[in-house]
Parts: sequence; C-alpha cells; structure tokens
Amino acid sequence: MFNSNSKIHFETLGCKLNQVESEGLATCFVNAGFSADMKPMTAASRVDNDVVLCFINTCTVTAKAEQKARRIIRLLLAKCPQSVIVVTGCYAQLGRQELLAMDERVCVLGGQYKGRLGEIPERIKNEEFDRPQKLSAFLNGIFDSIYKVATPGKIESPFKLLPDNFIHHSRPSLKIQDGCNCVCTYCAIRLARGHSVSLDAGEVIERVQKLERDGHREVVITTVNIGQYRSKWQDKTVDFTDLLDLILQNTNSIHIRISSLYPEIVDERLAKVIADERVQSHFHISVQSGSDDVLLKMKRPYKIEAVYRACRLLKQAKGNPFLACDIIVGFPGETDRDFELTLSMLKECGFTFVHAFPFSARPGTEAYKMRPMVPNSIAKLRMEALEKFNEESKKAYIESYQGQVLNAITETVHNARVFKDRVVVHAVTENFLHCRLDFSKDAVIPQPGSLIQVRIRRPLSASEVSGESDTLAELA
Repeated sequence: MFNSNSKIHFETLGCKLNQVESEGLATCFVNAGFSADMKPMTAASRVDNDVVLCFINTCTVTAKAEQKARRIIRLLLAKCPQSVIVVTGCYAQLGRQELLAMDERVCVLGGQYKGRLGEIPERIKNEEFDRPQKLSAFLNGIFDSIYKVATPGKIESPFKLLPDNFIHHSRPSLKIQDGCNCVCTYCAIRLARGHSVSLDAGEVIERVQKLERDGHREVVITTVNIGQYRSKWQDKTVDFTDLLDLILQNTNSIHIRISSLYPEIVDERLAKVIADERVQSHFHISVQSGSDDVLLKMKRPYKIEAVYRACRLLKQAKGNPFLACDIIVGFPGETDRDFELTLSMLKECGFTFVHAFPFSARPGTEAYKMRPMVPNSIAKLRMEALEKFNEESKKAYIESYQGQVLNAITETVHNARVFKDRVVVHAVTENFLHCRLDFSKDAVIPQPGSLIQVRIRRPLSASEVSGESDTLAELA
C-alpha cells in the first residue's frame, strides 16, 4: 500500500494549539520517510489515489465546528478513496462513536491521547496493507488498546507532538500548556482536553533558544489557559509572568508573541515584563462578555473591571497595541442591556477586533439546559453589530499607523501570488497587521520567515482584500 508516491494529508480545524500539533505530527511522518501535505482540500480538489492517510485535527467549541469536521471527513473520503481518515482533537474526544459510524475507513483517537499519534509512522511504515480497510482495522486496534488503559481527564504525552522543525509555518508556535481546571458553564473544551498540564520551564527556554539559533525571528506562545501555567525553575514555582521574563533573559533577539491572555493575570508585574521591545504589541484577551451578570452565569473567574484594568495596563506598556478578544453572543438570559454593556466595553477599552461567536449549547455543560434562550433573530442582530464594530475599529486602527514603519515577518511561500506584472507577498507586523506588499517580477523578493521593515500605506478595500491581508504596505 505504501510506495514512493504515498502521501499523508493533514487538515486542521480550530485553535492555534491544533495547528502546532498537526505540524508536529506531520514532522513525525516526514522524519519516517513519508510525504506530508497540509494544504486544505476543497470541493474543487482533484481525486488523489496516492493519499493513503488523512489526519483531521478537530474542534468542538460550537456545533458548527463539529458540522464542519463531518463535512471535511466526507470530502476526504470522496477525494482520497484509497485513504484512511484518522480523526483526533476535541470533537474526537467527545464524539468518538458518532464519528466511527460515518465510514469503515474512519479511525478515531480522542484529543487527550493525540500525542500517541507520533508513534504511528514507525508502526505502519514496514507493514503491508493491500487495501485501506486493513489499515483502518490495524489503526483502530491500536487506538482501542490506548482507550483500555487510559485515565479519563488525563492528557497523555501532552507535548510529544511539539515540532523541532517547522515545515509549513514561517512563524513557529510553541505549546507550553494544555487543558483547563476552570468550570465555565458553556465550555466543552475543558471536557475534551482534560486537566491543566504545563511544559517544564527549562524545556520551554531550551526550545525557544533552539528556534533563535535556527534563525527564527518570532515564536508564538500558545496555551489553553495561560493563567494556569505552573512549573519549577531552580526549586521555585514559576507562573507565566516568571516564564516570560526567563525567556527574555535567556535569549537575545527572538521576538515573543502571546497567543491568548486571561484578563485576571494582567497585573503590574506582567505589564512590566511585556513592556520589553521583544514582546510583540498584539494581545488576544479571553473576555466573552462585558456584563458582570453574564460573566457570573458563565462562571468566569473575573469581573469586567479586570478587563478594563488589563487593557489599561497593556496600553501603558505598549502604547497602541492591537487588542483582540472573544465574545459569546446570545448566552442564555443575555439581555439588551447586557449586550449594550459589551459594546461599551469594546469601545472604551479600545479593542481592535472581536472574534464573535453565537452561543452554542454543548452537551455535557451546565449552560446546555440554561434558560431563557436568546432567539436566533436577536443573536443575529447582535452578531451584525459586532461585525460592524470590527469593520470600523480595524480600519481606524490601520489608519492610526498610516505612514509609520513597523517590523514584520514575511509569511510562507504559498501565500505569495503572481499577478500579471507583479508579485504579491504577505507579511505580519509586530502588532498583527496583515500586510500585502507588491513587488515587480524582477525585484528581490524577501524569503518566508524574513524580518523586514514595512511602511503602512492604508487599509485595503473589501474588493482588494486577498487572503488574510487587509493592509497595503511597502518596504521601508
């Protein structure tokens, strides 16, 4: 079944952690002699009989995320008829039987055990499988044995899929924490990922040092709940603030981007460390609502004043940072007044962008049975209000940097496209502006992962937006 043309395909849904883990698993297969492809498959993709294994790393944050996962599984079954589809991640953890029932070529290993997938390349590369059903049976046998001895709620080999080399991303990410000990009433992620675990501080520092030696200009620190990071350093317990300070003390040039912050951990001590010029001026804060009444029903570990304080301290430390946040719209019992408080908070705190989600009742969570439900028509109007906020706020933020010179990292080569007489390159600035740069065909094009300086020209109009880029820039 395996030959020189055999391909392993990867699909990733959901959070940054899933992207890191997929990259790590792809590296395991490449190191074992396989060919790995991480370009998403679409309905327009050709049927590929050389694909022998597809991995899909799933999310369960909403019902729509699960629907998308099932749609992609069906797509992979059709486009890769000689392949086995291995489903992992959060949805696989909570919905294993539902996924197994989709097709005999589907294998499922829950996200709490996905670290064990790194063993698969060596287990299969010397085996003979004359048809995908035999490979499927072989893999499901391995997975069944893992389930038999697994401890529910405990993440196995949580950091085994951390890649040493980054094949598909110009800005590497490092997972330093997984799982969550909170009991938020709406969240299925904590059920799927299990209790909090942290990567040893010494290993974190060693990995960042290696990335710096390898020439990487930036590392993205990823977690599920950054406030729950705990480790030991020279017989002392360290939290995330301590860890960030240690990383800066033990490296020289690499920049640090923090993927997500919880508002309650942003205090004067963290703000002092974040003020370092090597910490990127971009922060995503897990907020969910601007109403204390809603936060209480959600069992979030903070009140809205903590969000105001966090934004105030981050601005004092970085001047004009890119501030993003998550907001859940239509949580059970959310009133018009609650939503008005959320809008006021977004404006007063100076958020640049909102990742808004309509409330999705997740089985097994306390909020699943909460009432009264907010009508879909009202939730839709609130989502539209947040979309309008995003358009106005992001445009204003880009314009506030018009004419200024910023550091940026050029993105991966597959994001560069040729248009008639020019080459278009995408780059991400220190404060998370996604820029488009136009070059003539005979110009020297910066390589992916290069540190460049760009001058911000203007926001791109809706008709000009290509990929994720929303800002027009030029080399400074």
